[in-house]
Amino acid sequence: MSKRIELLIIDPQNDFCNPKGTLFVSGAENDMTRLAKFINRVGNKLYDIHVTLDSHRLVDISHPIFWVDNKGNSPGPFTIITFDDIQNGVWTARNPGYQVKAVNYVRTLQENQRYPLCIWPPHCLIGTWGHNVVPEVFDSMLAWEEKWFANIDFVTKGSNPFTEHYSGVQADVPDPTDPSTQLNTRLINTLQEADIIILSGEARSHCLANTVRDIAAKFDADGNGEFVKKMVLLTDATSDVGDLPGSTMFQDIGNGFVSEMCGKGMELSTTEEFLA
Repeated sequence: MSKRIELLIIDPQNDFCNPKGTLFVSGAENDMTRLAKFINRVGNKLYDIHVTLDSHRLVDISHPIFWVDNKGNSPGPFTIITFDDIQNGVWTARNPGYQVKAVNYVRTLQENQRYPLCIWPPHCLIGTWGHNVVPEVFDSMLAWEEKWFANIDFVTKGSNPFTEHYSGVQADVPDPTDPSTQLNTRLINTLQEADIIILSGEARSHCLANTVRDIAAKFDADGNGEFVKKMVLLTDATSDVGDLPGSTMFQDIGNGFVSEMCGKGMELSTTEEFLA
């Protein structure tokens, strides 16, 4: 019996993967070219293709417009806002009615120790060019759908403006009143049925890393790593968010993710080597 192979693509969108995108990940355009060729080459062996789509609104807790200083200025992109900053009045919510929610959110981020609140350029705004899948990959997926009379499994994330949603399966701080922020059991239960899960997309340091960690935490809580051992990361179809000058924080996060998951059994391959 042939193995059930499923491809998981994280956020292959223009704002991340096109040099004109508002949050372009350096190298992502080449990642997507290789990924499109990969889909064309191995499509007949793919049981399913899952694609996450970052889907934001302009007014979002991680966008500049949400915050102001005591002069009414918004933070610039890549500003890190800490709980101490808020406590000391460095940054406050532009809408005073959001202040308590914002304070509680940043406090929770500090407690869960995944990421601090980073202010990003507005990106992947719903309905815009930046939200769309890059044409090369979209065309390869469309051809796959047509040939196999199948539908791509698109998974949207990030439309709740009060929490970041790096992971494809749950928000950084799930909102108990919003099911879209809570654990996506449908997707992870589907992936559990796979024999091999191919991982790709942007960015390795953020959305890909969090997605894989959350899925692994759900199914490998016993520590034996059986679920992680199904995973194969295409190293030439993912890149890290670029660091600011003098910093290697995001690259270190990406490398740490790979080291952690390979230690649990994740395998590495490339778009040319896998199923060659």
